[in-house]
This record gives sequence, structure tokens and C-alpha cells, in this order.
Amino acid sequence: MNAVDVNLDADLQALGKRHLLMHFTHADAYRDHALTVFDRGEGCWLVDRNGKRYFDGLAGLYCVQVGYSHGAEIGDAIREQMVRLPFATNWGVGHEPAIRLAHKLAALAPEGLNRVFFTSSGSESNESAIKLVRQYHQSRGEPQRRKFIARRVAYHGTSFGALALNGMTNFRKHFEPLMSGVRHVGNTKRYGRPAGETEAQFTRHLLDEIESLIVQEGPDTVAAIVVEPLQNAGGSLTPPAGYAAGLRDICDRHGVLLVADEVICGFGRLGEYFGSARYGLKPDIITFAKGIASGYVPLGGVIASDAVVDTVLDGPQQMFLHGATYGGHPVACTAALANLAIMEREGVLENVRSNEAVFRQTLDGLLELPCVGDVRGDGYHYSLELVTDKAARRWAAGISAQAFVSTLLAPAIFDAGLLCRAGVDHEGTPIVQFSPPLVMSRDEIVWFVAQIRDILVDTYARATR
Repeated sequence: MNAVDVNLDADLQALGKRHLLMHFTHADAYRDHALTVFDRGEGCWLVDRNGKRYFDGLAGLYCVQVGYSHGAEIGDAIREQMVRLPFATNWGVGHEPAIRLAHKLAALAPEGLNRVFFTSSGSESNESAIKLVRQYHQSRGEPQRRKFIARRVAYHGTSFGALALNGMTNFRKHFEPLMSGVRHVGNTKRYGRPAGETEAQFTRHLLDEIESLIVQEGPDTVAAIVVEPLQNAGGSLTPPAGYAAGLRDICDRHGVLLVADEVICGFGRLGEYFGSARYGLKPDIITFAKGIASGYVPLGGVIASDAVVDTVLDGPQQMFLHGATYGGHPVACTAALANLAIMEREGVLENVRSNEAVFRQTLDGLLELPCVGDVRGDGYHYSLELVTDKAARRWAAGISAQAFVSTLLAPAIFDAGLLCRAGVDHEGTPIVQFSPPLVMSRDEIVWFVAQIRDILVDTYARATR
């Protein structure tokens, strides 16, 4: 396996290490090591300043749906908009790109979700949804409905409201106290559940926990349940049959809103424009970001039902008490419209649907390895859960999962020129996650998984010898 290339651009190395504060990056990862500096991209590939190629198995950060080859087309659209109208707000005025994009999203969203509020990121989208939910209940004369229910291990962003929704205590604890009134329930991870439990029993267990919590907290105090259609954190956790319908039923009976965080699931990741459609989830509000513009520009937003928005606009304030300078920026909306046009023209969703079975079957082939305990996911979003004891479905305490991932597995994947997420979950279990550009071909799938297989065989053998 090749060693990590040392970036030859000494000036960029020095400037980057001196001035660029990395996101969620341990200081040791770049303080005493070469900083990889990407220079260009094409298709599913990135190239660093040395010319080393990396296959992007994570679509940047779950966002580069159309790959890296459409910068010229999207750039031309952006350039034309920059010349015509480089900036305008949605504060009491409108502009054509935001109006056209809002109309497009209403057409793509689940039935009844017709009102679009634009933001610049996923965290900001979830923060906006929190405020919309709160104001909805206030407008209905139920200001005591302030509590939110989210799932354990789920990730919903980094701003204070979104961070409070996060189901990972290690993310929250350093910044507490956060927004109060958030409760967490079990997620949809089935691997490791009691032997003999049926899918129907698992669904019932999850729904009973949610309903019991609502009753315990007081139904008239609960504002919303927030879920991802497929939960990213914890490793591509898909919902069991009946779960989506059960959530809707619980919300309807208790006057609770259902919010679908589609920041990762949206725009083709699961073979549908919104992951809610994949699983029959019927939310009152959807949040989105990432894939709407394939990450080429920052853009996010909230899509809400007419019932929710009309209640707010007909309420005492007669407005949604929220706004952002760059929300619905004309250049960002133009980029999103161009991106969606590319997705339609090139059949990106059809590519996901036609290759999904091959992707899953090829990954399932890794289950024959002694270290792969579970493969889960849908569409173009999958995770491997690694184990040392298949019978017990766990990673044994005798081998440090963190050391295995940080000193063996993750470096080997990166050295091989592959980009994916390798980490340790809240239970101390190694998870390897794949969420590639949606233009990844069938041949690339087979090749990519073969590389991962070789790396797993090699690193696991070294860890257990």
C-alpha cells in the first residue's frame, strides 16, 4: 500500500497549517503531517496538488450528487445571474431564481408541502424548522408545546438548537446548557437486537417508546418529532416496515408535528428526490441542504405544509419571525436550478435505482469476511458494522476499536486513494460508511468495493495477528 503523498506546495502547507482552522479535525491529523490539498475534480474523482487521485466515496460530505464535472455548466448559469442580479433578499421582496426554485421544490416534495423558506446550510435549516414549529403552536394558542423528540445517535447540525436535537452526548456536553425540552428515543438500528425478534415486534417497540414518552411528558407539551428518513449517524439506519406510518399516526393523535431532516437523504441519495417518499414518511415539514446544489454553492431550506404556514401567517404576528441575509440568494438558487436540471437530464435518480441492487449485493459479499458483521442502507448510502465476534455481534474489548480505525483502517483507506468515512460509533464499534456521488457507475461500484475488501482483509489481519 502506498504511503500518503507529501504535498509539494510548501507555501500552501505553511499557510494552511497557520491560518485554516479545520472542521471536526483532530489537531494531530495535520499539525505534524502533510496537509492534503485538493486541486481539482472530475466525475467521482478528486486530485490533490501532487496529482494523486482519490475516489470520492462520500460525495464530498454527502452532497456532490452530480459529481465534479459540471462546474462549467453550473458556473455559466451562476455567471449570467451574477451579471444580471448578484444579490437580493426575500425580505418583503422576491427575485426570479428563488421563486422558480421554490415552485420546483413544491412540485418535487411530498403532497401538501408547498411553502419554501431558504437558508444556507443544514444546521440553519433545522434551526429554522425549530422556530417554525414553536411559532406554529404559539399561533394555535398552545405556547406550552415546546418539547422536541429526536432519536439517539442522530445528528442534526451544530448550531445551538440543532445541536440540542443531536442524539450524541459527546457532541452536546461541551456546549451545554443548550435548548431545553429535547428528549431522545431509540433509533432504528436492528443489528444487535434480541435474537428472534421480528421486524413487526421491533417496529412496535420503537413506536411504543415514542408514545409512552409523549404521554409521560404530557401530550400538550410536545411540539414535534424530528427524524431522518434514513439515519446517517450510527451507520445508515433504515426504518423497519410500519415505522413511518406509525409515526404519522402518533403525531396525528397527539397534535404533534412531524419533521423530516432530509439534509442528507434528499435529492436522490435514496433514489427519490426526498427520502420520505422512499419509506412512505408523511412529514409536516422537511429540512434540506447539501444535494440541492450538489455542494457547488451553499444552500438549504425548509419546506412546510400549507396548514403549518397558513397557521403562522394567520396568527398574532402575521409573519414567520425569522430571516437570513443570504437565505434564497439569487446565485445559490440559480446554481440549484441548474443542478436539478442536470439531474433530470442525465437520469441521476434512475442511475441510483438501477445500480442500487448491485451496490447492495456487492457489499453483502463482504459479510463472508470475519470482520464484517452487518451491511445496511439503501440507494447510494451504506454502512458496514465491523465486529470481532460475529456470534455476539460485537467488537471485542480486547482490541481497541479506536486504535484499529485511527492507526490502521482509516489511514489504509486514505493511502489507497479512497475517500469514505471510517469511525467508531457510540457503542465503540467501527463503522465504515459509503455515500458516493449519484453518478457512480456499476463498474465503479464493483471496483470500489473490491478495494475496500482488500483493505479490510489486510488491516483486520494485522490487528488480530
